[in-house]
Amino acid sequence: MSVATFLDPENWMQSGSGPRYVRLRRRIEEGIAEGTFPAGAPLPPEREIATLTGLSRVTVRKAIQELAEKGVIVQRQGSGSFVTGPDDRRVEQSLSRLTSFTDDMARRGMESTATWLERGIFFPSPEEVVALALSSGDSVARLSRLRLADGRPMAIERASLPLEILPDPKSVGRSLYEVLERTGKHPVRAIQKISAINLGPEEARLLGLQPNDAGLKIERMSYLKDGRAAEFTRSTYRGDAYNFVAELRLASK
Repeated sequence: MSVATFLDPENWMQSGSGPRYVRLRRRIEEGIAEGTFPAGAPLPPEREIATLTGLSRVTVRKAIQELAEKGVIVQRQGSGSFVTGPDDRRVEQSLSRLTSFTDDMARRGMESTATWLERGIFFPSPEEVVALALSSGDSVARLSRLRLADGRPMAIERASLPLEILPDPKSVGRSLYEVLERTGKHPVRAIQKISAINLGPEEARLLGLQPNDAGLKIERMSYLKDGRAAEFTRSTYRGDAYNFVAELRLASK
């Protein structure tokens, strides 16, 4: 089927539901799944899609933006939008918002799942004592998970919290932040440190990569509104799956 025929609104617009940009996004996703838009191939320009579908440029642009946010396509300045392959999709992660992995994936239309590696109450390491301002004799709640999006391993996440913040680690199911939100102990700010690393054998195995492949190590300290330390997280992300984005503003003189 030609692209023009595939995008002809008579073939799909009336059978869908939801806003027009959502129906267009779904139609393009169908075309990618069926091979009408092969991996690595460019999408038609926005103006051409608007002409073929009878939709406004604004509607088309919104659909394209959602596809880019989900990692289905990649936008290259000056070249247009290209379909990404299933093993090359990158998630664009903002560094200006404090959100959970589950929320991040849900916004992109991806299903998040987790494989538990460790979950329980332990004696803290010296690093955890310092980071969380624990006292002698305190214990710590630890959550270690392999995080997946649409079945693809994305990150190994190891979180440590004071027991006053998370007294029952096994109460955490899909999202730690959902539990903290319910108990009124959701972090409101965090400091992150990002480092480029080469994956060790165990990290590579969990992430479905090869030892020494590129990865990202992220350490995050999260704080409650009253300034107390709430969460110390050390995560390892696969280097081929994420683009971290920060908005910068010129400092006033």
